[in-house]
Amino acid sequence: MSLDLAFQDYGEGPPLVILHGLFGSGRNWTGIARRLAEAWHVYALDLRNHGDSPWAEAMDYPAMADDVGAFLDRQGLDRVALVGHSMGGKTAMALALTQPARIGSLTVVDIAPVAYPQTHQGYVEALQALDLSGIMRRADADAALQSSVPEAGIRAFLLQNLVARDGGFTWRFNLAALGAGMAEISGFPEAPGQGAYDGRTLFLGGGLSDYITAAHQDTIRRLFPRASVETVAGAGHWVHAEAPEPFLEALQGFLAGTVDPRGRAGSERGVDDDVQRT
Repeated sequence: MSLDLAFQDYGEGPPLVILHGLFGSGRNWTGIARRLAEAWHVYALDLRNHGDSPWAEAMDYPAMADDVGAFLDRQGLDRVALVGHSMGGKTAMALALTQPARIGSLTVVDIAPVAYPQTHQGYVEALQALDLSGIMRRADADAALQSSVPEAGIRAFLLQNLVARDGGFTWRFNLAALGAGMAEISGFPEAPGQGAYDGRTLFLGGGLSDYITAAHQDTIRRLFPRASVETVAGAGHWVHAEAPEPFLEALQGFLAGTVDPRGRAGSERGVDDDVQRT
């Protein structure tokens, strides 16, 4: 059964749906969403077990794609511009491959339709080991996590999900489900749909990230034959947060060539236009 996903929306115009990555929420995309809302009606969703959305045991991509499809049904949306980062990018790909008629264009941020090593399990275990009963403020949690999560930026990102409630602190996301579903989150269904998604697609990676490599190109082209690949120089996995201006330049250029929200005809890009953004 699909879940009724929480969301925030901005602006007016053609629909654009944003799907965040693992441990994130739609709030992480507020700055980008507001910029895009100058021309689009932007929906920033919280995927299941994240943000303000309901919790469930399953964390596989067919279930997450079904949630997003049900959201489109409830909002009466079709032919949406779909943007997904990391886990959200895999969800977006799964939806495009299973319900292609609903997706007007697809942007996949720093992820490929392949399985990756389960490198995030340690974060789940570190957060589960944190005794929240002794946490009086977020700084206490940050200090307690320093040995298990030494990167300050990653700690800050994870701790955005620590919220004050009923005189104490609790997690906004469902750590148990994320931990149990890490194999599915790190993987990708071999056949999430029939054939390929032949709509216009942009894979937008970070120049300092290794999530999209030459080894992934054949799989990308097989499933998304009209895909172009661009790289934002100097950005890691969180491309939109680390290099927002080049990210927006690439995304808005792609979207203008797909559907110009101001009614002007957009230009077509070729399949093999691999571009390095500086």
